[in-house]
Amino acid sequence: MTVPETNKPLTILIAAETYRPQVNGAAQFGYRLAKGMKARGHNVHVLACRADNGKSFTEAFADEGTVHRLKSHGVFTHEYFRICYPWEIKNDIRLLFDKVQPDVVHIQSHYMIGEHVLYEAKKRGIRIIATNHFMPENLNPFLPFPQWFKDIIGRVSWKDMGKVMGLADVVTTPTPLAAKAMHQHAFLRKVLPLSNGIDAAAYEPLPGEEIERNANPTVLFVGRLAEEKHVNVLIDAISKTPAELKVHLEIVGGGEVKAALEAQAKRLGLGERVKFLGLASDADLRKAYIRADLFCMPGTAELQSLVTLEAMSASTPVLLANAMALPHLVREGENGHLFTPGDSDELAARITELLRLPSDELEAMGKASRAMVEPHSIQGTLQTFEDLYRGASYEDKVV
Repeated sequence: MTVPETNKPLTILIAAETYRPQVNGAAQFGYRLAKGMKARGHNVHVLACRADNGKSFTEAFADEGTVHRLKSHGVFTHEYFRICYPWEIKNDIRLLFDKVQPDVVHIQSHYMIGEHVLYEAKKRGIRIIATNHFMPENLNPFLPFPQWFKDIIGRVSWKDMGKVMGLADVVTTPTPLAAKAMHQHAFLRKVLPLSNGIDAAAYEPLPGEEIERNANPTVLFVGRLAEEKHVNVLIDAISKTPAELKVHLEIVGGGEVKAALEAQAKRLGLGERVKFLGLASDADLRKAYIRADLFCMPGTAELQSLVTLEAMSASTPVLLANAMALPHLVREGENGHLFTPGDSDELAARITELLRLPSDELEAMGKASRAMVEPHSIQGTLQTFEDLYRGASYEDKVV
């Protein structure tokens, strides 16, 4: 395996199973990684599924580099997720390596694209970095099988992750808790916890900027409307808050359970208090974070939760499920609270407690959220990945 030369601009190939315009944490991370490395002067190539039917193609962008879209297929259980068949993409991958001649590859998944990019890089002696964004729970909504069979698929997926990512030179994941899960289930013994990173300043109000606050106390959720996000628990909690508080909920995102959530809100008589904003532009999403009084993430399969970090960057107090990596983002009583996953009564009580605080106390909690984001600087994350690309191992930080 060759190690890229120090200080010379690198040719980086990022293999992303999910990428813009898909909306999820892994897709957002891949885009930010490409954009950040391009801004550092590197030659960046992204390999991802195309978002519709058709042949593979290539398009160039000023901010993120060159994006190569592979022929893909829709799945009947999801409105936008796409998959690539190995027998259709292996030759395209081989030809892309011949053309691009990458110094390093960075896979974002152990599935079809990541797996075959890794195998091709291994054959050619190219340095490989692998980052895991996966939890088996992410698959469950797309598998029309009983839970016992989903559990088998989950175990097989973990095993495959170990087989594929075990061939990489360095394996990373966003949090220490996620690294421990990879030890336990994928039998990967050396995993580097490395935050996805965030540009916190992008979510702060600009000098002189005036963003009108919501007319009523508002809780915000941002994310894919999927089973493992448990947005239904949040909607139930809103219905259980005192009527005189007039608590509203804004939901940003789309996904396979949106219709069911809309029906739930209507059934509970929350039609005027729950707003489904759909997919939002970066500018509109930023304003939603700044307007919100509280941010809530009820999901139970979060490896880091970029949207929670974004909300915290906007100085917003948080209410997070006590599951997976979310406890790392709460200092109890300082910037918000944890609640028992699935317990809408407890969540309703927490929402009520926070929204009854004096405005200066709630503002202080928001400031504590903002201070906690500092260690997640995107520039620090990009520098660490660049070091890894050039041969660093960070053995002292591996768990």
